[in-house]
Amino acid sequence: MANVTTEQNAKKFDPEAFAMNLARAMENGGKALAAYLQPREDGEVRDQPPNELTELVKTFSAVAEYWMSDQDRAAEVQARIAKAYLDLWGSSMRRLAGEEAPPAIAPSPRDKRFADPEWKSNQFFDFVLQLYLLTAQWAQELVKNADGLDPHTRRKAEFYVQQITNAMAPSNFVLTNPEVLRETLASNGVNLVRGMKMLAEDIEAGRGTLRIRQSDPSNLEVGVNMATTPGKVIFQNELMQLIQYEPSTENVLRTPLLIVPPWINKFYILDLKPEKSFIKWCVDQGISVFVISWINPDKSLRAKTWEDYMKQGPLAAMDAIERVTGEMKVHTMGYCVGGTLLATTLAWLADKRRVRVTSATFLAAQVDFSHAGDLLVFVDEDQVSAIERDMQASGVLEGAKMAMAFNMLRSNDLIWSYVVSNYLKGQQPSAFDLLHWNSDATRMPAANHSYYLRNCYLENRLSSGTMVLDNTLLDLSKVKVPVYNLATREDHIAPADSVLYGSQFFGGPVKYVLSGSGHIAGVVNPPSLGKYQYWTNDNIKDLTLAEWLKGAREHKGSWWPDWREWLQSIEGEQVPARAVGTAELPPLEDAPGSYVRVRA
Repeated sequence: MANVTTEQNAKKFDPEAFAMNLARAMENGGKALAAYLQPREDGEVRDQPPNELTELVKTFSAVAEYWMSDQDRAAEVQARIAKAYLDLWGSSMRRLAGEEAPPAIAPSPRDKRFADPEWKSNQFFDFVLQLYLLTAQWAQELVKNADGLDPHTRRKAEFYVQQITNAMAPSNFVLTNPEVLRETLASNGVNLVRGMKMLAEDIEAGRGTLRIRQSDPSNLEVGVNMATTPGKVIFQNELMQLIQYEPSTENVLRTPLLIVPPWINKFYILDLKPEKSFIKWCVDQGISVFVISWINPDKSLRAKTWEDYMKQGPLAAMDAIERVTGEMKVHTMGYCVGGTLLATTLAWLADKRRVRVTSATFLAAQVDFSHAGDLLVFVDEDQVSAIERDMQASGVLEGAKMAMAFNMLRSNDLIWSYVVSNYLKGQQPSAFDLLHWNSDATRMPAANHSYYLRNCYLENRLSSGTMVLDNTLLDLSKVKVPVYNLATREDHIAPADSVLYGSQFFGGPVKYVLSGSGHIAGVVNPPSLGKYQYWTNDNIKDLTLAEWLKGAREHKGSWWPDWREWLQSIEGEQVPARAVGTAELPPLEDAPGSYVRVRA
């Protein structure tokens, strides 16, 4: 950086250089503030108290009411934290006097925030760390031990406490993070100059809202080094483009595969770099692959409903595939909310007695939402109504809001680690295709998203047989096609026990498979990497996940080959590889198409 007083690798502390760099860091901080204020002065952004703040106050009020309504309880909880602080003070004084003193509390060995040796070796940082951990533990116990809270309020309180304690961790501040403090002194503050510059850039990129960069985008571009599997867009409408991929084998399975990805993010999670691409792997396995690429909608599509997404998504795709291949039936695959849409489509087809599907694969997708995990903290009548009011004004749910909700489920990994690395250490993040995809958020039409929140999360209508779509009462038990139902063990979005429980509602044979890792890495796990594992167990009736695992068989590596064998067992007939498109549906443009390139 040309305007920085001293080089980063300076070894000797220079007070004059430090003062100059501190001034430049403050100047960049001022630019960050200007980037925040400018859109508000121009009227582009209108600040309102966030709905989440209202929910937080209501939730904590319920917890406080329990403890403050009884003098003895209030005194006991205050005495407990006071005793913990006194014990810590005594332990620290003994250690300062040279005595051996065990810590009052220690972080989890897996907690990366406190991996630096100085958190233990330096008495100041050790004291600050233990003070933080004791306070966080006390706050969590306040929620855990508050009697009379309904399960939803308790879940929200636990979530909010976790977010606040994560935000207040000493690792998030310059003076109480030994690693950041060392870097600041060693570089004479150059790290803060870089960090505040990046902060200003990220607020400007978010048009007045902080958009934390998780990956260096300079070497990552859709269609250049991601989403490069050869193919063509052969059909499109106002909601999606349909991509047909070029074959790489002489023969292919007779029945094509239609992949329905989520519209909350973009389809190229299944087509990252070639060595990670599930789509390329399927093509190389002799499968005719078709993928829906959803539009990134604006307010002109605000009225598009779940029914529209079904008819203009998978149903329109099936019609186009039949025109191109002559095949009336397809293998189907749905990921996350794309899987939920696929399940409703299958139930709708079953009710209409339309035979269009040979098999269905669900990747980390839910059809029952009674065990839907951490996202349930955002779903109750008040919160859904607030979201609907916001969407009514803008026509869409902005992608940044949904992305932040997902990031908050793992805030230490996906928010605060980048705050420390980017803005305190001044380190540019590396180019990582998965995190680049994660930050490539999409908007959601108001009507569609409202239907999803109410019918799935709030009222759980699909599995109960009360969901109405296109004037049709959906019944999953009418879905008789074979199902491959993949869950991931560490999933916070579609928990493995939720996916297992949902398996029982289908009317045909279901193979439930559990993959190691989480919602993304557990799905996108190429066999060549030799990572993770997966479990199989044919018994899925009336079992908890723990019970299912006791009888499950563990397999090393990726689930992909197991799925390919399952597909082969259903239908193994092959035909000569098909050309892309036809005279009736000629290619419109090269994959990955133009819809996927529209950024929020």
